[in-house]
Amino acid sequence: MKNKLIYLLLVVLVSLSSCTDDFEQLNTNPYQITDESLKQNFNHIGAFFPSLLKPIIGHQTHHNLINDSYVRHFGTPTPFVGGVNNTTYYIRWNDNYWNTLYGSIMSPSKQVIDIAEADGYEMFVEWANLIRVVVASRATAFYGPLIYSNYGKTPAMYDSEEDLHTTFFAQLDKIVSTFSAKTDYSGFKDFDATYNGSIPHWIKLANSLRLQLAVRISKVNPTLAKAQAEKAFKDPGGLITTNDDNFNISLYGTPMQEVTISFSWGDTRMSASMESILGGYDDPRAGKYWDSVDGSLVTDHPTFPYKGIRNGALLGAKGLRQPYSNISSNFKTATERKVLDAAEVHLCLAEGVLRGWDITGTAEAHYKMGVKASFAYWGAGGVDTYLANSTGTPLNYDDVIAEGDVNDFTTRITNTVAWDEAASNEIKLEKIITQKWIASFTNSVESWVDHRRTGYPKLPYNYKNDSSTSPFGTVADDDFLRRHPFPQKETTGNPTGVADAITKLSNGKNEIGTRLWWDTGVESNF
Repeated sequence: MKNKLIYLLLVVLVSLSSCTDDFEQLNTNPYQITDESLKQNFNHIGAFFPSLLKPIIGHQTHHNLINDSYVRHFGTPTPFVGGVNNTTYYIRWNDNYWNTLYGSIMSPSKQVIDIAEADGYEMFVEWANLIRVVVASRATAFYGPLIYSNYGKTPAMYDSEEDLHTTFFAQLDKIVSTFSAKTDYSGFKDFDATYNGSIPHWIKLANSLRLQLAVRISKVNPTLAKAQAEKAFKDPGGLITTNDDNFNISLYGTPMQEVTISFSWGDTRMSASMESILGGYDDPRAGKYWDSVDGSLVTDHPTFPYKGIRNGALLGAKGLRQPYSNISSNFKTATERKVLDAAEVHLCLAEGVLRGWDITGTAEAHYKMGVKASFAYWGAGGVDTYLANSTGTPLNYDDVIAEGDVNDFTTRITNTVAWDEAASNEIKLEKIITQKWIASFTNSVESWVDHRRTGYPKLPYNYKNDSSTSPFGTVADDDFLRRHPFPQKETTGNPTGVADAITKLSNGKNEIGTRLWWDTGVESNF
């Protein structure tokens, strides 16, 4: 009996041992997502990227009441804050693109980079760095110096604009080198609504961004600009030269911001400068950009049925100018928006040729290719007739709601669309930049840069100028706002960093009239 008990005990012990050996396997849910499966599919890194890409272009107080107004793409019928606000050069909204850079890009991308570096996924590291360069290069166009190379350190010290651009170029070197070594890499595919994981397309974006930044600094550092532009042009990976290569951001099922602002809130409309330039050039893209209006609003140009609002206008009740042109209703079905496209690249190349850079093709050829790419992108016809227009010039503007000459202006633009090889480089550059301005609709940050650095297009000044010596400085009535001051939360929360950053501004003043590094103030562009 005793022997039987011992035998039974041994059987139980062996059975328990066997159960313990299989315990982990038996108690694992076969449908559960494990850390290992996430790594195998790159989800633990890639899942971050849609939320990094989406905020590249922000909302109303990121752009519409800032650069879209300063560069005269959109006007507002709404007299926000008693009519004294950003659009009249008294700063009310100043921190949203700052928040985008640091809250939506730099912070989460740091997590991505840390994870990717730990796991040896260099391609994801450089993808995150490329998005950082895209957004930081736009943010510096608002503020100037930024916290970038010192991000995450205490105290948070700012890079100068010159140092920022040097860093951007160095990062682009690493990005292009890394991507070029693995052009068949498929890891991005499940997270990339722009290029479906195509590494060659991301290389074209990196090269095109290098070209854009080279053009930006062409007056302040022409030697570096030439070297970087030629590097971008000659890289085997190529540039964005067809609309199939455009860098477009998915809206991820949400409405385009301008649709909400225009149709739901009634806070934005066509600008008077759009009316003037598109109308005077008889531009077929007008109907792709804007909805037409009642004929009573356009008796001075009845064949061009679009009406805009002067930027910095003296406004009454909001409803007075709401009958002016909305953004085109076709944008209600938009699923993406462009950030850097073939039209801009060709027009950058046209400027580069004018500057004597080693770029294949003539300035005229790239100018025409840029305009044609824009027409094709927007689905507009008649481009050959448009490019041959050697007589049309922008219209003078009449605000039909206001009495007398209130808000009216006489255009300062006398240049036409047709290329004239015998013209001066300044005349040619004005044509190029004006076409970049038109083509950049819904993505105006670099057009705002172009306007400040070149003076083109020759846009109307604000009718109403509320800039003041306190707290943000003044803008002359025959000048334009040059930058945004650092956000108040920075001046109070990081006084050491901001004090140092201010010394890196061109005149040592954190004001709206302070020129940024590449905005030299030299009237001649050559």
